Amino acid sequence: MILLVAFGVTLLSVPLCGGHLSRLGHLELRHTWLIISALAIQTLVISVIPGIGAGPGNAIHLATYAMAAVFLVINRRLPGMPFLAFGSAANLAAIVANGGVMPASAWATRVSGLTSPGDEFANSKMLEHPHLLFLGDVFAIPESWPFSNVFSIGDMALVIGGAILIHTTCETRLTRAADAPAAGQTASRSAR
Repeated sequence: MILLVAFGVTLLSVPLCGGHLSRLGHLELRHTWLIISALAIQTLVISVIPGIGAGPGNAIHLATYAMAAVFLVINRRLPGMPFLAFGSAANLAAIVANGGVMPASAWATRVSGLTSPGDEFANSKMLEHPHLLFLGDVFAIPESWPFSNVFSIGDMALVIGGAILIHTTCETRLTRAADAPAAGQTASRSAR
């Protein structure tokens, strides 16, 4: 949910930064069915049928990350992909190390007001002996705020990568400003 909110905020920021959302239509993503299917399956397992059980839920959760990894490799030359790849790899490492579940810290779980669902599948929960917890959901949006939740360093990298991809594609002032010094350096080199 938190990634969807961040994606929405990123889209809203494009016109505010002088970009054009219509340019997203020119984004040449290949094999989009992979990422759409992965996200749809994750949503189904996490929100619609969490009673599927931890074993099948964990296996399906891991399979969706494999689909996302293939999508990222196929589209690796697009802007923001290094952040998206790092975020996905960090999340996947934590999930694989913990048998298909993202470990959540006790602090983040308490601050966010989330509870562990017992034997049901949960994409993130406190574990008795978590592995790679530093890659897990160790950050929190407090329970008193809208969209309270837990999130990881990998999630932050995904948000940054998505923002770079969207803002670069939509040609906002942010990305034009980042390109200006590089263009200036090229011009000064060719003048020598």
